[in-house]
Amino acid sequence: MTAPRISLEQWRALVAVVDTGGYANAAEALNKSQSTISYAVRRIEELLGVALFTIEGRKAVLTAAGRVLYRRARTLVEEAGRVEAAGAGLAGGWEAELRVAVEILFPTWLLLRVLDAFAREHPEMRIQLFESVLGGTEELLEQREVDLAVTGHLPASYAADPIRHVRFRAVAAPSHPLHNLGRSVALSDLRAHRHIVIRDTGVRRTREGAWDFAGARLTVTNKATSIRALTLGMGFAWVAEDIIREELDSGALKPLPLRHGAERWGCLYLVQPDPDAAGPGAQRLATLIRKGIAGLNQGGAHPAG
Repeated sequence: MTAPRISLEQWRALVAVVDTGGYANAAEALNKSQSTISYAVRRIEELLGVALFTIEGRKAVLTAAGRVLYRRARTLVEEAGRVEAAGAGLAGGWEAELRVAVEILFPTWLLLRVLDAFAREHPEMRIQLFESVLGGTEELLEQREVDLAVTGHLPASYAADPIRHVRFRAVAAPSHPLHNLGRSVALSDLRAHRHIVIRDTGVRRTREGAWDFAGARLTVTNKATSIRALTLGMGFAWVAEDIIREELDSGALKPLPLRHGAERWGCLYLVQPDPDAAGPGAQRLATLIRKGIAGLNQGGAHPAG
């Protein structure tokens, strides 16, 4: 194998220049002098015989070749970081902190039970929990912000294990006008009423967060607020049955007698961004999540939310 002519530090300098928006910012981010950063980028150009930047007005922008090399350089730098992380995990040390993203479709009571069981085993470990919606989970995975994720959307770039089929029910409070029509409800009937929606936590918000049949909409930021709004008769929604079991059993919420689409189905997936580099803490928590879901799939108890 031919030894590379360009060092990882030089590629890191290029990535930093692009990501931070300039040589001065890159120098500060990498704790190096600006001349060192400039020389590293210039050396890449000399060794490869390509121009990485071109001047447009008063701003340096990547050339076509520069864009290709930047993308590959960023992958190389990220992979180097993952190799180091894998080495640390293989050394057998437990992580000091775990970062976990969990889609709100996952029942809160089960999530807390799993986290409590993990905390009893490893009380010294810190856990950062991101309660995410739709694109928010995917973005956390893309940005390598989490060690483990439970998502309702199958991510294209990661290995994911399906762990739970999710049934969504169209529901409203018993006092809601849709329950008092004296007949089955058509989708066209929904347009005259408010749809309760939970906001996508992703920055891009590229996917719709609900089936959109209503003109009026109330968008909230967490499932507890959405469930409370529903029980107060403020609107209707399709909600994962697992998280409103108590409200259905008590009669606080009642399935709508829709002619079509009364039920929808989805799936929860367990994702480890880099299974080979996952530390023992992430692996253990993944095991506990699988065990918790297995009990639910076998008809275990369904406490609130």
